[in-house]
Amino acid sequence: KENSGENILSSANRLLLHEGRLMLVESTRLLDVYLFLFEDFLLITKIKRNKKKYGGSDNSLIPVCPSLTPELQSFIREGGFCTVLDQPIPLDRLVLKNVEPV
Repeated sequence: KENSGENILSSANRLLLHEGRLMLVESTRLLDVYLFLFEDFLLITKIKRNKKKYGGSDNSLIPVCPSLTPELQSFIREGGFCTVLDQPIPLDRLVLKNVEPV
């Protein structure tokens, strides 16, 4: 839901453990996603590239949160953004399995 995502990341006590890009296999297609692993849940976002560039020719003027990885900062400056793909997955309900590469 549009409004329910507003306060997901607002906790000042929430700790970001890891973040990074991943290819997600969704039935017959591959999806470029960006994961945020917090101490209490996993947030999967879909990477989107904006066709319009912000800020004219100088994209370095776009404000970017300094705590983001350089890769994500660069992506945002290039007009990209992440949208939440699904509800956050609580870590106490998450099951990880090793799988063979396709």
